[in-house]
Amino acid sequence: MTRLLRAFAIVLIWLGVLWGQGSFAQDAASADIAQNLQTWDEVASLAEAAIDRNIASNERFERLRAEIAEYRADFTAGTRINAERIATLRGQIDALGPVPETGDEPTDISSRRAQLEEQLEMLQAPVRVSEEAFRRADGLIREIDTIIRERQADRLLSLGPSPLNPIHWPKAIEDLFGILGAVGQETASITDAAQMGQLKGNAPLVLFLLALALALIIRGRAWAGMALNTLRRWGGRGSGVWRFLVSLLRIFLPLTGLLILTHALRLTGLMGTRIDQILEALPAFGFVLLGFRWLAERLFSKIDEEALIPLAPSKRTAARFYMLILSILFVSRGVFELFLGFTDVDAATDAVLTFPIVVLIGMTLASIGNLLRGWSVDSDPDAETAPRGTGLARVVRLLGTALIVVSVVSPLMAAVGYAEAGNALLYPTLVSLLILGFVLTLQRFSADVYGLITGEGDGARDALVPVLVGFALVVASLPLLALAWGARVADLTEVWATFSRGFQLGNTRISPGDFLTFAVIFVAGYSVTRLVQSTLRVNVLPKTKIDIGGQNAIVSGLGYVGIFLAAILAITGAGIDLSSLAIVAGALSVGIGFGLQTIVSNFVSGIILLIERPISEGDWIEVGGQMGYVRDISVRSTRIETFDRTDVIVPNADLVSGTVTNYTRGNKVGRLIVSVGVAYGTDTRRVEGILREIAEDQPMVLRNPPPLILFNNFGADSLEFEIRVILRDVNWIMAVKNDINHAIAKRFSDEDIEIPFAQRDVWLRNPETLKDAKS
Repeated sequence: MTRLLRAFAIVLIWLGVLWGQGSFAQDAASADIAQNLQTWDEVASLAEAAIDRNIASNERFERLRAEIAEYRADFTAGTRINAERIATLRGQIDALGPVPETGDEPTDISSRRAQLEEQLEMLQAPVRVSEEAFRRADGLIREIDTIIRERQADRLLSLGPSPLNPIHWPKAIEDLFGILGAVGQETASITDAAQMGQLKGNAPLVLFLLALALALIIRGRAWAGMALNTLRRWGGRGSGVWRFLVSLLRIFLPLTGLLILTHALRLTGLMGTRIDQILEALPAFGFVLLGFRWLAERLFSKIDEEALIPLAPSKRTAARFYMLILSILFVSRGVFELFLGFTDVDAATDAVLTFPIVVLIGMTLASIGNLLRGWSVDSDPDAETAPRGTGLARVVRLLGTALIVVSVVSPLMAAVGYAEAGNALLYPTLVSLLILGFVLTLQRFSADVYGLITGEGDGARDALVPVLVGFALVVASLPLLALAWGARVADLTEVWATFSRGFQLGNTRISPGDFLTFAVIFVAGYSVTRLVQSTLRVNVLPKTKIDIGGQNAIVSGLGYVGIFLAAILAITGAGIDLSSLAIVAGALSVGIGFGLQTIVSNFVSGIILLIERPISEGDWIEVGGQMGYVRDISVRSTRIETFDRTDVIVPNADLVSGTVTNYTRGNKVGRLIVSVGVAYGTDTRRVEGILREIAEDQPMVLRNPPPLILFNNFGADSLEFEIRVILRDVNWIMAVKNDINHAIAKRFSDEDIEIPFAQRDVWLRNPETLKDAKS
């Protein structure tokens, strides 16, 4: 009673607060939560009592947990009521500034502060009530989950009767024949006149449906196989996609026949309760058999190109056979569970009747595991990279080892008496094997679809997109794997609820919606930035007089600014408040500054290079002993392509602080000096005229200023001349030098001008010593 009165008082206060605010939308949301509070206390008290007694069944706890989870979701929404108005009031209070330490504050500011704080307290009242109720509901859910998990653990670790104990065998056989006898009595009791009349009335339809069902069941797979063989002969673009889709007919045609068969048998009106349950389960059993076989044909196909796990042909045949045996045993286990559910049997009967199936499944899994462990990919020892499929081969071999271990451990646990633990290990392993095989099949299908869209065909299987799709499929299969290994649906919904509520970052709670908003705004801003960059690069800047280096600088700078603005807009649009992280960021910035000072220096230098542009893309520069063309300027480094066609990565800080020679900055004009020597006694004026003619004949040499021919020096072996010319494009300096040297050699040969080579006279000071040594 006290709790009810307290809840009622809280509701009245809450409604009064809502009345004073005057916001219709907020009043409606708050009123819904206030209404929930009226019944929440009763539900919470009931849950606390059930938890304290711990006598309710798991099903009752699950229903109670689901009800509490609904309340918790409402309270989560309640914590966000008036959020914008509360943020506004806090901003108004902050705008008034802190209260002076002396307490002497102007009256108008003091009264305004008090008024705002009063409004803030009123708005925060329902939020605080929702937070308190949320904490209570969340705690109750955790307690219920703990109880259920403890019960599951106790059941798995409980020691039951051993199926190897002969004392349990007679009772198990007696119970089995009793169940079969009860089913047989239902089939025998079909002499009722009303039932026979119904059968006669529906006989034509029943016969037609039976004929159609038998045709689909018996010939459905063969018809689908004929269609597959036709597609294989046609081949062509996208054949893998169509073969996959047509192969599904091997499941759906016989399964449709089973559905028609069960419907036809029910139309006879002769089915009893137990037989009707068998008919209801028959399509599910058929789907398991067909699905196992279809998956085996995809994983271990007879066609080498279609086999997802390319074992040797004989091993693939064996693997398909073992998968067929597994499907039969898996369905047999389901049939036993269905029959044993017709009556109450003790744990000993269940253990004795299901133990042979556990042993046979273990033996089959061991055989499959042995096949998988033998898979290896042929590799070339001289190859620099690993061959395709090496990673998958390692995973498959590891899976094979796990299957062998499970196939040994599970039957042993069941034989000892830990049947629940053995089953919890064996059957989830089998289901996980099926899920992973189906994921591998879907990944191949996605690769074929990508190849059909892009026109790459089978070559698309090695592309990045199918790999990413495969990763997404693995992530999507995790909930199924979790359910297979004993996780409850409530466990998965709890993970999703926790993820939906988000996490706390500073004073802001970030939810998946915030992440989605951030991603959408950032991607939109990034796309707009790239679109503007492309427009400027292709349509706008080429029509200006800005050089190519300046155009690249503008485009790159716009890209950095656009990405920065997109990030700021995305953070703001998502409502992420990072102000509370300013202190932490300031503390970390000191340490990061020391550790990243080189990177920061290069980054700042890159910005300077893009703004001042002492060098531009396409310039011929020399820095640090490296000479070549600038190919790319990023924010951290600059890539130079040398004349040897090698790339040299130079930190931007070296380009800003070091000495850089730029041969093409501003213009491409440059000087070429060619040295040549002639023999002593040659007419120097004649040589000068010949060299001037050779220089003026070169098309890359400028006429203004004219070529300069210098009689440079009286050398030790020749008269030394120099040709000094200005080229209109210095990038052709080596080609022009080559042409001038060829022209000099030809003209000097025609004019009988000698180009001397170095000669030395050796003078022996004491030649008589050599004669004495010779004698």
